[in-house]
Amino acid sequence: MASSITSRQQDSEHTLKRSLSHGQMTMIVLGSALGTGLFLGSGGAIAMAGPAVILSYAIGSLLAAVIGGAAGEMAVHTPVRGGFGSIAAKYLGPYAGYLTRWGYWTCTMVITGIELVAVATYLKFWWPQLPLWAGIAVFGALIIVLNIGSVRFFGSAEFIFSSIKVIALIAFIVVGLCLVFFGLPGHEASGVSNLTNDGGFMPGGFTSVWLSLAVVMFSFGGIEMISISAAEAKDPARSVRSSAKAMMWRLATFYVLAMFVVVAVIPWQQAAQLDGSVQTSPFVLVFSQLGIPAIATITNLVVLIAALSAANANLYAGTRLLHSLAHDSMAPSALAKVTSAGAPARAMWASALGVLLAICLAVFAPESAFGTMMALVMVSALLVWILILMTYLAFKRVEGNSSAFRVLGGRVTGGLGILLLLAITVALFVNEGSSTPAIVGAVYYMVLTMVYFAAVRKVHTPDDAAFAEARAASSGEL
Repeated sequence: MASSITSRQQDSEHTLKRSLSHGQMTMIVLGSALGTGLFLGSGGAIAMAGPAVILSYAIGSLLAAVIGGAAGEMAVHTPVRGGFGSIAAKYLGPYAGYLTRWGYWTCTMVITGIELVAVATYLKFWWPQLPLWAGIAVFGALIIVLNIGSVRFFGSAEFIFSSIKVIALIAFIVVGLCLVFFGLPGHEASGVSNLTNDGGFMPGGFTSVWLSLAVVMFSFGGIEMISISAAEAKDPARSVRSSAKAMMWRLATFYVLAMFVVVAVIPWQQAAQLDGSVQTSPFVLVFSQLGIPAIATITNLVVLIAALSAANANLYAGTRLLHSLAHDSMAPSALAKVTSAGAPARAMWASALGVLLAICLAVFAPESAFGTMMALVMVSALLVWILILMTYLAFKRVEGNSSAFRVLGGRVTGGLGILLLLAITVALFVNEGSSTPAIVGAVYYMVLTMVYFAAVRKVHTPDDAAFAEARAASSGEL
């Protein structure tokens, strides 16, 4: 009897609580995906592809839908702790699971810091003398507080943050489309002539579209988070299925229509200014055409919330990945413990390393380090996405169509997604300015590989009980 009680106590110390609703799961995914990559980073993609950036984002949206859908199909079947990383370990082997989860943890940890740098930069719009590190520290503390409590509290906060972003983006698209096709008081309809001016629709040829995908895909980081949050969903099968569908359609609509508005309303060479300030954000430039008072202030507030939301969501994801790694003996076992509220606080503190990294970045080398970290994120993201789709192919071979949610085209779609991701990986190494950081990222994964075969492989044991519990939750037996 005493042994049984001890076992239950240990389970409660390591088990995440299923508290997330359907709406909260959808907004967590959107919160991660709709961030600085869209609101400011899109200028870099426009600079490379011109008006054809619309095509770049359309291709990126389709690829993101495949990746998110594959992660969602596997998560509906098995909403296990660790998400696609744990599933990769089951279908591709322990090494693949290890590399997937550590790669994604690295990605989320770095993005958390990068988004906080963006938040602090936006604060300087109002308070130019405010040190960059101070803004990072204040808002870093805020997202730590949001993540250290129960997942329900986190989910509620992220729902509010993401709702603000989504509403603002919808308003931008609606007003922009009116400006393009109908005109507004004091402004004639701009039409679509800007799509073909200044060198035509595709001034750099299709090669520019291909190269721009290395920048565009950064905007879709977070689509795979639906698999991570499945382990804390109240009703995993229904929540993941509905959230995956909503995520796929909303992201495709938001990104493609937003880019269409930007390059239709203003000349693409103007939208491609890259000094990184809020005044030259493509979104600010479009609204400036309307002469709305205090437009820069309004947009600055929106992009600040967008970056804060993305930082919050990425800290959440990184925490869950590290908790999963510790539970499976791929990270220190102490990081597997959770609080009485079911939050993996120790893993959260370790994942908050990105906040510290951002502060060091702000103090020592904000400009050069920022670009380097961006490229490292893309190396991590591309590797993780390729492994997700490879896992999906193996999953479909074993499980067939047993999941309640399925990706159109199945293994054929997944295979085409892998080929496209490999082409984007080549573009990352070819693009000027990202090749060196990409090589650094490749070396990082070589180090992770050596650590695995030197230390982790000897102690790792598959957690079959976690899969059994996840399958029970998916089938409604819990």
